[in-house]
Amino acid sequence: MDWLGHAKINFTHAPSPVALKEKDGAQTDLLKICEKVTPPCHMNPLLFNGHLQTMWTATKQHGPPVYYRRKVFNADDKAFEGTFAVDFVAEPFEETDSTLPPRTVYFEDQEFETLASDDNKPQLVVLHGLSGGSHEIYLRHAIAPLIDSGNWEVCVVNSRGCANSKFTSGILYNARATWDFRQTIKWLRKKFPNRPLFGLGFSLGANMLTNYCGEEGVDCQLTAAIVCSNPFNLEVSNKALKRTFLGREVYQRVMGTSMKQLINGHKEEVQKHTNLDLERLQNVTYLWEFDREVQCVSWGYPTESAYYRDASSSDAVLAIRIPFLALHATDDPIAVEEAIPYEEFSKNPYTVLCTTSLGGHLCWFEPGGGRWHAKPITSFFNHMAFNVDHSKLPPKTNGLPPRNGKSEFHFNPARHRMEIKAGSE
Repeated sequence: MDWLGHAKINFTHAPSPVALKEKDGAQTDLLKICEKVTPPCHMNPLLFNGHLQTMWTATKQHGPPVYYRRKVFNADDKAFEGTFAVDFVAEPFEETDSTLPPRTVYFEDQEFETLASDDNKPQLVVLHGLSGGSHEIYLRHAIAPLIDSGNWEVCVVNSRGCANSKFTSGILYNARATWDFRQTIKWLRKKFPNRPLFGLGFSLGANMLTNYCGEEGVDCQLTAAIVCSNPFNLEVSNKALKRTFLGREVYQRVMGTSMKQLINGHKEEVQKHTNLDLERLQNVTYLWEFDREVQCVSWGYPTESAYYRDASSSDAVLAIRIPFLALHATDDPIAVEEAIPYEEFSKNPYTVLCTTSLGGHLCWFEPGGGRWHAKPITSFFNHMAFNVDHSKLPPKTNGLPPRNGKSEFHFNPARHRMEIKAGSE
């Protein structure tokens, strides 16, 4: 046990992290920045392991209030037909909408049409965790300091059906669902051409964001990104959870139940747009059973293990070509340490993995109720947005990892096995 909640911090990185230049002319690199912006990690000593940290989330603290205005987008690619909701951080308001999460209302059409701007404020785009949404406490803790500074614009891409959004097609979401995030980035780039874009992902959303950055490679439109508590290797994480009582009967059961409730909350839409067997779904207890009945049926995977292998983001780490920081507690009982791709982080100079010996899953509760992860997130993004001269970034290499030896064969880390029918934009 770490003494009185003082967690150990370690960094995993390539031998020569990508070189960066500060706006004052000073030379630095990604590792030095990550070390500089990461404060000591002092956890609540009463929550002295990952299980206690993670289970403490059940106390449902209020968290900082964040207000959103929602826009529902139509997918612009026929392969991913349907709609998805993006929540844009807004100034506090008094309106309410009982059909949406707290402090969230829809944009008025005219208000949304005038949203475009030529300003150069940094724009953060966030992906939440499994069955969550923009209202999640861990997410609000992370973005509140950036919002309060007045220097940032923030929006959250809600996974389809989450945060009281609707299913409007048979295209749901899964752990490698990068399409709605990709469309949002393209839309933001068009409407706000001068804004540097940044990405932030949590848990399942961290897996999606890592996959996105790997898939985009040298063409990634993000300036930098952070992922928190990424399960990375979903098959390994699944097996680790299944082999322990707490993993199976607490975490797998809770996650399976939350996903079943998500589908049950959209029964009419699911019956209309999918061929899912809702009667069989009622017998689901654990997350892997849900994935077998929903993800395999929806996406054509023969087994949930095939889905986990295909959707995992551990290989995608090798293809990332933007400054990328991963925050992870090694006592995380859900995104387990054995699923962390340490070797991949040590091969890619654009990536740094910061691990803490305490913190649980998306928790990092400090004495007094604060959340530690908000501190390095805020400091890293502020440093990358306001201190680093991005016009001086070194040329990006291709999206392939470095070779071992002189082999003529290439490994493509962003390749997926599931074939997606051709769409049109």
